[in-house]
Amino acid sequence: MKTFLRAALVSSMLLVTASAQQVTRGGTLQLAVDQSPVGLDPHVATAFSTFVVTGQIYEGLLDIDPALKIRPLLASKYTRSDDGLTYTFTLRSGVKFHNGDPFTAADVVYSMNRVKDSKTASPLASRLASVTSVKASSPTQVTFTLSKPYAPFLSEVATIAIVDQKYVEGGGNLQRAAVGTGPFVLKQWIPDTALLLDKNPSYWAKGQPYLDGLKFNIVPDASTRQLGLQSGTYQFLPNIDASVAVTLKGARSVQLLRSQDLAYSLLGMNVTRKPFDDPRVREALNYAINRPEIVQGVYFGDAQPGGPIPPALKAYATPVNNFPCYSYNPAKARDLLRQAGYPNGVDFSILTFSTIKTVADTAQVLQAELAPAGFRAKIDIQEFGSFVQNWRNSNFDAFVSQNGGSIDPDGQLYRTVVSGGSTNVFKYKDPAVDALLEQGRSTTSNGSRVRTYAQLQKTLACRGPLAFLAYGALYSAARSEVRGFTPNPTRSLAALKTTWISKE
Repeated sequence: MKTFLRAALVSSMLLVTASAQQVTRGGTLQLAVDQSPVGLDPHVATAFSTFVVTGQIYEGLLDIDPALKIRPLLASKYTRSDDGLTYTFTLRSGVKFHNGDPFTAADVVYSMNRVKDSKTASPLASRLASVTSVKASSPTQVTFTLSKPYAPFLSEVATIAIVDQKYVEGGGNLQRAAVGTGPFVLKQWIPDTALLLDKNPSYWAKGQPYLDGLKFNIVPDASTRQLGLQSGTYQFLPNIDASVAVTLKGARSVQLLRSQDLAYSLLGMNVTRKPFDDPRVREALNYAINRPEIVQGVYFGDAQPGGPIPPALKAYATPVNNFPCYSYNPAKARDLLRQAGYPNGVDFSILTFSTIKTVADTAQVLQAELAPAGFRAKIDIQEFGSFVQNWRNSNFDAFVSQNGGSIDPDGQLYRTVVSGGSTNVFKYKDPAVDALLEQGRSTTSNGSRVRTYAQLQKTLACRGPLAFLAYGALYSAARSEVRGFTPNPTRSLAALKTTWISKE
């Protein structure tokens, strides 16, 4: 913890120093990222590699700042009815899409309905499940009507980008050609090579962005990205692996910017396939995992074992020592496997990918940890696009990956584990869990929500479809001339619009 505080203080000092200096405008920031986006449609994408790019192009009604506070973005303000069933947003005036189309209330209505439409197959759809209607109550106002009070409504709406209705209905392909209202405009996309974004000269926030452009260089090899930063070929590495952060610590002309990460590593299980259709096997697997060893071996100690809710959400997160199955106990695991009818252990496959080293390393460590308990895992490393496709189709026994986190426990859990949830690739169904999830999102009493999510965590931690592993620190690495960037625990790079390159 002391290390965290010290690092956070250093980051804060860097930012304060930068903010005290005069902004220098112009230049193209050279970023290096591990992989190409898996499409650019902000309503369909699930990969971090897409979000880092589309987050510069699209905007939502609201935003989540680095302190995890909700703030206005395309909506200048909002009101909520006393019964909590109606929200009315007043839209910012003078905003245009990159193609010159004006941003209107109709675009907001269209975007929300597009996410809700089952034909879109949006992983965000569950976030609007309580919304019964979205209407343009005036040219500059949009009203959402809910079927029941929905505590995390604002944080969920903040994650949904507004797209141009006219452009999409006119045949625009959002997977290939992004058209948003954001500070940067897509100029060129060379698959597996680079994306070039130009400054939006008509951006509504006067004076922003400070940079003329962003170039996302696709550099799959971590050591190449690292050496490129040190040599000055690249100026910014967003959301880097723990191993890269350790290597770059103290490097000349390089600064590390640290934040707490809401994202987490996990081993997901397909509960419609043997052996994970039996909750005793899922519990056994949790007993077979040595989480502190993962924290040390994969994250170099700069992480903490975590359960279904991020430790950053202190009001809700149950300490992991309250979960019996989080105590490493291979003998207990073997006993549970025997009870489930597997006295000789089980064979299964772990689907994963290699472009994020933390993920690949976690799969390797898990394979070794699980063996003494009778879990014989075969690791299936796939190209990232193939991994995503198999993940979406639930074509796996188990997988190791990272999931993005949320600032509300509903956003963290609902769409992931509710029956039929938009990212419930595990095919998990539990009526009792569904009832608790509905209770958690519909009550507005903080005390009641805390009790509800405590019960949910107790159920999900040991016998749920996910083995929650660790919540790491979130680092970005930048050349010393890069100023004004504030890391965000959500992994958003929205702060690039207030980033500049110093000439000093």
